Amino acid sequence: MKKTRLLIMGAAGRDFHNFNVCYRQNESIDVVAFTATQIPHIEERMYPKELSGPQYPKGIPIYPESRLVSLIKEHHIEQVVFSYSDVGYDYVMHQASVVNSAGADFILLGAERTMLASKAPVIAVCAVRTGCGKSQTTRKVCETLRDAGKKVVAIRHPMPYGNLAAQKVQRFASYSDLDLHQCTIEEREEYEPHIDMGNVIYAGVDYEAILREAEKEADIIVWDGGNNDTSFYRPDFLITVVDPHRAGHELSFYPGETNFRMADVIVMNKMDTAPREGVDQLRANIRAINPNATVIEANSPIHVDDESLIRGKKVLVIEDGPTLTHGGMTYGAGIVASRQFHAAEIIDPRPWVVGEIEETYRKYPKIGPLLPAMGYGDRQIADLKKTIDKVDCDTVVIGTPIDLSRVLEISKPSVRVQYKLQEIGDVTIKDVLKKFL
Repeated sequence: MKKTRLLIMGAAGRDFHNFNVCYRQNESIDVVAFTATQIPHIEERMYPKELSGPQYPKGIPIYPESRLVSLIKEHHIEQVVFSYSDVGYDYVMHQASVVNSAGADFILLGAERTMLASKAPVIAVCAVRTGCGKSQTTRKVCETLRDAGKKVVAIRHPMPYGNLAAQKVQRFASYSDLDLHQCTIEEREEYEPHIDMGNVIYAGVDYEAILREAEKEADIIVWDGGNNDTSFYRPDFLITVVDPHRAGHELSFYPGETNFRMADVIVMNKMDTAPREGVDQLRANIRAINPNATVIEANSPIHVDDESLIRGKKVLVIEDGPTLTHGGMTYGAGIVASRQFHAAEIIDPRPWVVGEIEETYRKYPKIGPLLPAMGYGDRQIADLKKTIDKVDCDTVVIGTPIDLSRVLEISKPSVRVQYKLQEIGDVTIKDVLKKFL
């Protein structure tokens, strides 16, 4: 039987999951290659034979997405499966046109088709864009379930940027586990807050193997989504977080609109800092698209240990990297805190950036006068430290979910900005989970 020759476009996560679930054991399909984008240094490696199965004894090569057209033509690719997230509809259709003009079909897999079934109940927390506040919502869900006497295990959307075979199944319950698995800054930002709460969190590459391990120690599994991707597991209850700062994006970014339409509960976050017109637009879109969803209104109040380190000072603001890059935000908690506590000046770091941090600004020129906490590898972390050391400022304001001093030495005075979900309406996370339970 002639096999259909297929290529998967990805960014080290959803692409591997789609392969594992839909194609690894499909004898009518020959997955010739992956392409990779969005994340630095994830191309030019192999999806290993240990994970790809007996049909792929040599593994599957991963190439830069810039080679997409030549790969389609060189390998006579018939189908291309688009498998990454947090991109605008114009971008998706541009890629579809590129693929179609090269002679291949362009495919978007349905959310249900790629969801695995769990023996334990699953609550999924997803979003319409990166940076809406999924993580703080997930932590609130976990805290509420634990208070109700349930044993909760969180499973995080993948970030496999290292040795893929070694990262097949990862379990994190302590800081030593982060060191053991050589976690990047981006991974630590997601795992550390769970560890601080006493939660167990899983991640990795093979999400069926991960699920089977997590089921052994969980009454309820909480899917902690990444970007605006759909859940890898079939949820019994779906919570989708939306951002009134980016009203309209819930209907114009892939696959965030899928989460928006499927949601049982919609959390309108950051209402304390959002413009009124954004809140009104979002409410109107919920009424029009998903009127049956329960709506929870929430703020993200910030807290700093010592506001005197900000007040009247020249500050360098460091924000969560992915939120600024493919998330498209131009500010975060660090900027909000610097304005709220009346910093004398927010220093633009761009005159001092070096190496891979400078490259990040070239790739994402709309970042503006703040510093993304990029740390996908040792080289990037070293360049981040060099940049911080060079910037002429009084204080470093850290708006990332983790204490960066655990990863790199900051020689200047620094202050962390922390925040958590604060429900402000009549309906709370506790209310909706009580009905679910």
